[in-house]
Amino acid sequence: MSQDNRPAGPGKPAYEKKSRSNRKVLYGILAIIAAAVVFGVAFLVGQSTRAGEEKPGSSASGTPTDGGSLRVGLSLEPTNLDVRKTAGVALDQVLIDNVYQGLVGLDATGDIVPVIASDYTQSDDGLTYTFTLNDDVVFHSGNALSVNDVVWSLTQVTENEDFRGNAELSDVTAITAVDDSTVEITLGQPNSQLLWSLAGRAGLILEEASDVDLATSANGTGPFVVDNWKQGDSLTLKRYNEYWGTPAKLDSIVFRYITDGNAALNAALNGDVDVQTAVFPNLVSQYDTRDDFDVVNADSSEVFTLAYNSGRAPLDNLAVRQAISQAIDTDALIESIEGAGKPLGSPIPSLDPGYTDLTKVNAYDPEHAKQLLAEAGQSNLTLTLTVPNHYEMTPINLLVSQLADVGITLNVQSVEFSTWLEQVYTNKDYDLSYVNHAEARDFGNYANPDYYFNYNNPAVDALYEDSLSATSDDQVDSKLAEASALVAADAPAKWLYNYTPPTAISTKVSGFPTSNTNARLNLVAATVS
Repeated sequence: MSQDNRPAGPGKPAYEKKSRSNRKVLYGILAIIAAAVVFGVAFLVGQSTRAGEEKPGSSASGTPTDGGSLRVGLSLEPTNLDVRKTAGVALDQVLIDNVYQGLVGLDATGDIVPVIASDYTQSDDGLTYTFTLNDDVVFHSGNALSVNDVVWSLTQVTENEDFRGNAELSDVTAITAVDDSTVEITLGQPNSQLLWSLAGRAGLILEEASDVDLATSANGTGPFVVDNWKQGDSLTLKRYNEYWGTPAKLDSIVFRYITDGNAALNAALNGDVDVQTAVFPNLVSQYDTRDDFDVVNADSSEVFTLAYNSGRAPLDNLAVRQAISQAIDTDALIESIEGAGKPLGSPIPSLDPGYTDLTKVNAYDPEHAKQLLAEAGQSNLTLTLTVPNHYEMTPINLLVSQLADVGITLNVQSVEFSTWLEQVYTNKDYDLSYVNHAEARDFGNYANPDYYFNYNNPAVDALYEDSLSATSDDQVDSKLAEASALVAADAPAKWLYNYTPPTAISTKVSGFPTSNTNARLNLVAATVS
């Protein structure tokens, strides 16, 4: 890998990799990193669209009025503001789209759209992506964005393993400034996830000449600037009046960090916040009695997962894993969380590529579960369920009861997340584990034998690799759907429900996102009356 960090002139690759990486290993590592960093919020509970254009998937409660300040209650505060190195979706939630942007981004429905790029093309062989830059893009420093800033930003990610998104760009072999308004990215092999990766941390564009301390401030190209961070309390963004795109409607946004569910409820009902995200399901009824709030269940890619350690007896026996899955009434679990979830029969939720309805596979059938256990020679089976201690216990207690009905005793081990991360995630020392997998498009976990599931099916691995190498969306969907069907049958886990986190939105607010709100909040089109 070359390390030439000099600014690239037109036609000169600033980054060129001579050897191909083993992307299966890198994607496996990425999956481990991704699941670990989502502890923040997740574990607590067409190319024509311009940046900032409002799309379906946003709330429309109040009468739109430009100006004003929107106060949003969130669960977790970032440890610092460095989007290049700091883990955790708490940063993505507030800074991506609002402060930082990439060549491409996500619209309100999760579709990939051009942002800093005005358009892009992909070669027929899937190896070359060409991006045309928008005119007059400026950083918050007031300096104009140049093609060299783009090349430098992406090159930094490819050459620094401690940068977020490094593994996602492992197939990139060259990043070239073709001319003053065109960037070309070349791959060593097709990667159907490249644009998705560029829409996240891996693709954020920063100013090469900036000397801003990224840990405490920011210098992006988005519609808002970081104005004030009161650690332990709030983060305030102000509208950037020199924004190159469609300007934000709000004067400012104040993100209030309130970790206690009841305190968050009181803040909303007392008028201290206009929106409260990730409302605890048992508190939703408190908002339902009010005329000044609407509760919206946000679509998401979050999957509450009961993972089985397939590398440990008796869970290395397919019949035992199937029996556990068939002992679980997921409809009752969803009811226990006040309906804040959707049934799911595989690891792929409906927002992600490859989704297919597999809820009939290993569906609730306690009598057949008993039969499977008997055939496996397992009577009076006792297993330990390891759970991070920040979860609400109602669905966990229900799991204990349901498994007891088929003769399985479940001992719940409630631990600090740091303990769970070391014991379960790293050392794979567990029987069953209960966590929320919040990372979108994370099916690669099931194609990684080193992941904490200890699940290994070479056919799944091959199909996932085929999906990465596919050059059309239809091919991606087909390969992932086929792979997910195999995984569902193998039962390395029970996908308890696709979480749809409740968000309480004041009737004064319009344009607030209602999709993946625990991951990203693009507020350029939001208003408060």
